[in-house]
Order: sequence, then structure tokens, then C-alpha cells
Amino acid sequence: MRNLFVVLCLLILGPALLAHDIPSDVTVQAFVRPQGKLLKLVVRVPLKAMRDVNFPLRGPGFLDLSKADQFLDDAAVLWIGNSVEIYEGDVRLRAPQLAVARASLPSDRSFDSYDHAVQHLSEPRLPVETEIAWDQAMMDLLFEYPIASEASRFSIHPDFARLGLRVVTVVRFLPPGGTVRAFEFTGDPGLVRLDPRWYQAAFRFVYLGATHILTGADHLLFLLCLIIPFRRIKPLVIVVTAFTAAHSLTLIAAASNLGPDGLWFPPLIETLIAASIVYMALENIVVSASAESVGSRLGHARWAMAFGFGLVHGFGFSFALRESLQFAGSHLLTSLLSFNLGVELGQLAVLVVMVPALNLLFRFVVPDRIGTIILSSLIAHSAWHWTAERGSRLRQFAWPSLDPVTLMILVRGLIVVVGAVAVWWFVFGVLARRASQAAVPDEGRERDA
Repeated sequence: MRNLFVVLCLLILGPALLAHDIPSDVTVQAFVRPQGKLLKLVVRVPLKAMRDVNFPLRGPGFLDLSKADQFLDDAAVLWIGNSVEIYEGDVRLRAPQLAVARASLPSDRSFDSYDHAVQHLSEPRLPVETEIAWDQAMMDLLFEYPIASEASRFSIHPDFARLGLRVVTVVRFLPPGGTVRAFEFTGDPGLVRLDPRWYQAAFRFVYLGATHILTGADHLLFLLCLIIPFRRIKPLVIVVTAFTAAHSLTLIAAASNLGPDGLWFPPLIETLIAASIVYMALENIVVSASAESVGSRLGHARWAMAFGFGLVHGFGFSFALRESLQFAGSHLLTSLLSFNLGVELGQLAVLVVMVPALNLLFRFVVPDRIGTIILSSLIAHSAWHWTAERGSRLRQFAWPSLDPVTLMILVRGLIVVVGAVAVWWFVFGVLARRASQAAVPDEGRERDA
């Protein structure tokens, strides 16, 4: 019975005990540089992330540097070399040669640049009498890959996610004769093209845009609020086009660093996005309760509201885009337009699914007006909770002081918004006048008949 109790305790507590061996936060620094017929990968990683390797110790947990070389080599290959895939064009490079693997003090600052890191790796190792706790030491290493040409286009898949519970990888790519390109990502980023072609960047950002709109609950609910009253093509196209034009404008402006950069700005935008959903849902409820035809009452002003709120949602899209622009390479404008295209494709997919579903719901399950009120009430309830929650986070930030720089940014933003609204209003005014002029002869002919 005693042995059985011990086995049960191990089965229950074993996973928890093992979990404590996994570092919670790990930062990996890497340099990638093609040079001649070799591509050099220089990496710094905390030694404590090299699990399942019994490093030789002495004293109260100090790394025994006199016996550690072979263990460092094995850990470098097992945990780093086997976790990295590098491609030259579309061809994966064969297994690299480990040139150097050494332990370093946590206070060492040689990885501030590639040249300093390489120089550090070429210097003598730490003296064997150095007292360094094994779980505080850093491991620095250099891998060399044979390549056909340093002018090739390279890609890397650094799968370091298993090194810790949360792994941040910083990769700096040094193309020959070019500027350093820095990448930072959490977990497994998949294949990262260090110097993408324009169509590769475009495809990646189209996918990112479509994924963002299809997985963003707040944007989906806002679209649903727009769609519920308008399930005919013509009014729906006008409203969705207004929303698209507005968020495209602020998305590009924010990506070009034309918006505020204070810490208070993202929480403000997220709060306004939730509030926009509440407003649109309540408008649907009020108009549905007082009119027989919801679309006819909202048609004249809904496109303007969609445009106004679209300006806010565009900033929300830009927050999702900001961290991904590092993958654009030298194709910033292409990536921006591609992301926006992906958002539009995602919206189109939503329309294709939602419009027929709403028509079927209001035709066979619940009447139009009652269905609009019920759906809009559910949306308003959820969005109100989002508004309260995000508003509480916003109140943690102090409002920015109206210094000259802040005023300049606000004025510049207002000029852009007012100009965009004026152009949009003019376009729709011309279309409305033409439509009314075309309708007058038709009415006259009907009276004559």
C-alpha cells in the first residue's frame, strides 16, 4: 500500500514538478549574416533553458567550466541547432557546423551588435575558476551554414518555443551591403522571410488582414449591426463601402506614424470601438420599434455613421498591423495595401455568410422587426460590458498634456479627417443628385402614361 501511495503521488504531482523545471520567460538573441560562401548564425540563450542536460557543477551550484565544453556543445546542437531551419531561396540548408559554444556571464553586453558578439566568441573562454551559477549563465554559440551565394534571399524558422513557457526571439539580419533588419516575435513565428519579395509580403499580409477580421469579435459585431437593417445589395454596398474607405484611411495614416503614440491611445480606441457597437445596436433597436421599414429610416444617415466609426476601427486595425510590419521587408506600401485587401476579403466573406443567414432567420423563425430588436439587444449587452471593461483600463492612464507636439498631431489628424469627410460627402452628394434627376423623368413618364 505504501508503494502504491508513492506511485499515485508521483502521477499526480509529477507534471507539476516537471513544470517548475521549465523557465517562465526566455529571451533568445540571434544574428544572421551571409558572408561569402557561409551563413553565420550567432545565438545567445539562457543556459537554464537547456533542459535535460546535466551540466557538471561544483560547490553550491556553480558551473564547472573545466568539464562543461562537451555538455555545451551537445546542448547547442540539441536545443538550438535542431530547432532552426534556414532556407536559401526555397532550398533548406543542410545541418550546420557548430563553430563555437561557450558560457558567458549574465553581465556580458557583447550582444549589442554583431561585430561585438563575433569578437566575444573569438576571445578566450572564461577562466575555469570563475564562479557562475549555472542557472544564471548565458550560452553563446556560432553555427555556420554553407551557402551558394551571400546575395541569395534567406528565410528562417526559429522554433524556440519549447525553451520556456514564454519565449521571445530577437533576430537581426545583416544582408551584405544593407541595413540591419530586426525581427521580434513570441513563440513559434513559422517561416520568416528575412528579405521577402513583394508578392511574398503581399500574400502574408492579405492572410493577416483576413484572419484579423474573421477572428475579431468586436469588428464582426459591428459589421453585424450594419448588416441587420440592410439586407439588399444597393444600400448594403453604400454602407460597407463607407466603412471600408474610412478604416482604410486611418489604417494607412496610423501605419505611417501620423497618429498619437501615447500609451493612452490604444485603450481609448478600443473603448471607442466597443462604444460604437453599443450605439449602432441601440440605433437599430430604436428605429425598429418606431418604423415599419428599418432600412428606409436608416438609409440616409447610416453610411455617414459607418464612415465616422470606420475611422475609429481603422486605428484598431493598425494596432494589429503594427507588430507585423517587421515582416514587410522593403515593401511597406505593398504590405499596407495587402493587409487592407485582406480585411476587405474577410468582410466580404462575412457578408456572404451573414446576409443569407439573416434573411432565412427573419423569414422562417422570427419577424423582421422583432428579430432586429432581439439581435441588437444581445449585441448591445455584450458591447456594453466591453465598453465598461475597456473604459476602466483607460482611466488608469493620465490624459496627455496639450503641449505643442500633441496639438500639432491633433490638428494634423483633424485636417485629414475633415478632408476625407468632405470628399466622401461630395461624392455621395453627386451620386444622390444624379439619382434624383434620373428619377424625375421616370415619374413624369409614369404620370403621362
